Amino acid sequence: MTHIPPPAEELRLLDTELRQLDARRAQLLDRRAWLVATLQQALRPIPPVPAGPVARSEATAPGVQNVLLLLGGVLLTVAAMVFTLVSWGHLGIAGRSLVLGAVTLAVLGAPVALLRRGLRSTAESVAGLGLALTVLDAYALYAAAFPAADGTMYAAVASTVLAALWTAYGTALAALPGSVTVRLPLPAALTVTQLPLLLWVMAAGGGVYAVTAAVLLTAAFDAVVALRVADRPVRLVALVCAFGTGGWGVLTAGLLSLEAAGSGTAVRAAALLALAAAIALGVARFAPHPELATATASTAALCGVAGLGGVLRVPVPGDWVVPVYLACGIALLGAVRGQEAVRRGVAWASGVVQAGAVLWAVPAVGVTLLGPAGWLRHAWSGAPADARAAATVDAFWPPYAVTAPLLLVAVAAVLATAVRGEEWRPQALTGALTLTWAALLVTPAALQLPYTVGLLMQGLTALALLLPVTRTATGLALVTSLGLVFLSLASEPATLTVLASLTVVCAVAAWRERLAPVSAAAALGCATTLACAVGASADWRPEHIALLVLVVPAVAALVAPRIGDCATTVAVEVTGAVAGLVAIGLAVSDPPLLALVLSLCAVIAAGTALRPERRAVGYAAVVLFVVAAWVRLAAWRVGLPEAYTLPVTVPALVVGALRRRRDPAASSWTAYGPGLAATLLPSLATAWADVEFTRPLLLGAAALALTLLGARHRLQALLVLGGSVLVLDALHELAPYLVQMTDALPRWVPPALAGLLLLALGATYERRLRDVRKVREVLGRMN
Repeated sequence: MTHIPPPAEELRLLDTELRQLDARRAQLLDRRAWLVATLQQALRPIPPVPAGPVARSEATAPGVQNVLLLLGGVLLTVAAMVFTLVSWGHLGIAGRSLVLGAVTLAVLGAPVALLRRGLRSTAESVAGLGLALTVLDAYALYAAAFPAADGTMYAAVASTVLAALWTAYGTALAALPGSVTVRLPLPAALTVTQLPLLLWVMAAGGGVYAVTAAVLLTAAFDAVVALRVADRPVRLVALVCAFGTGGWGVLTAGLLSLEAAGSGTAVRAAALLALAAAIALGVARFAPHPELATATASTAALCGVAGLGGVLRVPVPGDWVVPVYLACGIALLGAVRGQEAVRRGVAWASGVVQAGAVLWAVPAVGVTLLGPAGWLRHAWSGAPADARAAATVDAFWPPYAVTAPLLLVAVAAVLATAVRGEEWRPQALTGALTLTWAALLVTPAALQLPYTVGLLMQGLTALALLLPVTRTATGLALVTSLGLVFLSLASEPATLTVLASLTVVCAVAAWRERLAPVSAAAALGCATTLACAVGASADWRPEHIALLVLVVPAVAALVAPRIGDCATTVAVEVTGAVAGLVAIGLAVSDPPLLALVLSLCAVIAAGTALRPERRAVGYAAVVLFVVAAWVRLAAWRVGLPEAYTLPVTVPALVVGALRRRRDPAASSWTAYGPGLAATLLPSLATAWADVEFTRPLLLGAAALALTLLGARHRLQALLVLGGSVLVLDALHELAPYLVQMTDALPRWVPPALAGLLLLALGATYERRLRDVRKVREVLGRMN
């Protein structure tokens, strides 16, 4: 019978077996981990040993091969040309024909054998040589058999025959079995095809219109080849030729249209431009890329505008030529049809025409704005204002710019009505506003209105531009105000009235939040100009006008703290500073008044520095005070350098002492160095050239005091500067005796001293080299 132990005994046995199983499992896991690590280490790849630098080839083998083949072909071609042109006369007619014919046939047939052996590059070079030999054959045939033939006619026949032969040759080579073929003959044939039609027309006695038509037809042929032929080299050559001949034809036709003096010539030029437009539209219709379609459509539209405008401009006066072309360009917007790329191209062409019209009117705007600036040299002369304005317009007014207002208004209307997209609508409205402003600005000069009317129109324009609170309108208002100031210089009452009005208007506009920075600055600028004008009106001298101009920076300093907007505050302060510089510039010619102006500017700057956020302006106030003192001393003809340097040194030392009190760790060089150097160095330079005893004695005493003070308080700047100046001052006093002692020395002493110095240096150098050798030997004996 099976013995069944009691439950307690059975539980003990089970726990014992489980502990044995856990111990065995732990042993097996340790063994497994060791085996895995061993296998990973055995299978780990050996890191590659870094190789030394490998010389990089500067040219690839195919590149070398192609260069050699190209050079070989070129040299053989040159040799053939030399043989044909120089050595030809040594052979008879039979010999000439036999040699050139045999060589040409052999060279043209060689690429077949080369292609069968897979030598495509060599075959290309030999084929190129063969094509060049055919050209030489044509020349030789002309020189030998047809010397009396017309050169142009023979060139037309030869180019036609060569184009046909090269095309047949390239087609035959391409038809050879195998995947390797020669690509050169067909592009070369297409290149020669550019000549036959042009030469045939020239040989037939065709004029410039016929030649231009031949060029355009050749461009049409190239365009067809570029769009229809699948071979990439041929397509690229056709594309280049199409652009080249097409650009040549369009440019020539455009010049003919511009130079046409009668309706007949204008119509013929327009026919040529219509042909060019038809070719460009055909390319746009079948172009595989939208960008190419857009570009060619733009070209077609521009050709149409040039042709139609050239016909319409003949009967109209010269002033209306540009409006005629502009009307044709605007009419393009109503003729936009077809594909999206074509419509985009026509729209771009219309934009180009309108931009050209605007550029045509820009000189008129510039003369209107800046032309009166020439009155600055002769402001308020006795000539009437209307006469001076008319003289300025006659001197600088560009030709055909009488219609400038019409051009600008027409383009502005197109921008405001034709551009509807949300992306471009804001820019279009901005452009329309700018062009309308330019038209209003130019209208008085274009219509030759009286001077007062032009002045009033510019003023109203500037005032109207301040109503819409936009950046563009504000900028245009400022530009108009500047032009208005220039225009008002023709008359003294007009100048004072305009400047006073602009000052008031800009000050009122500064209450509008968005216009505050610009308007406040403009108001102060106009006030500065008004102060100058008032002083000039009262026949004051410039230095006296400077005192009147100082009212502007004073007002700016008083108003700036009461402005809440930071940008407006900065604009007011900067404008006030500029007005202060203007005052200083006006007072330069009178030193006493310049010192007074500088002192007043320093007072204004010091008042500004009282504000906590403008403490840095205090430095400018100190500089202005110092410069004012210098100018006053120069006016008094004071020559002592200490009189100029002590006003700098004393404030600098006070500032340094305050800084050291706030920050005891601050360097004495930063606190006291600049102030002390400002006086000590100029005084030392003056004392060194002074033959008297007083200045060196006082300077030495001051340097000694500084040295002792630096030693007492352990201040490096005082100790070094004072000691250096003291030593140099003592050397200055001992200099005569040193010179006498030097004269008493024998002449051999300086060379001896120099020799000893060189010997000492040489011994030191040799000793150091010996130490280096010893170190190297010790290192060499080590394992």
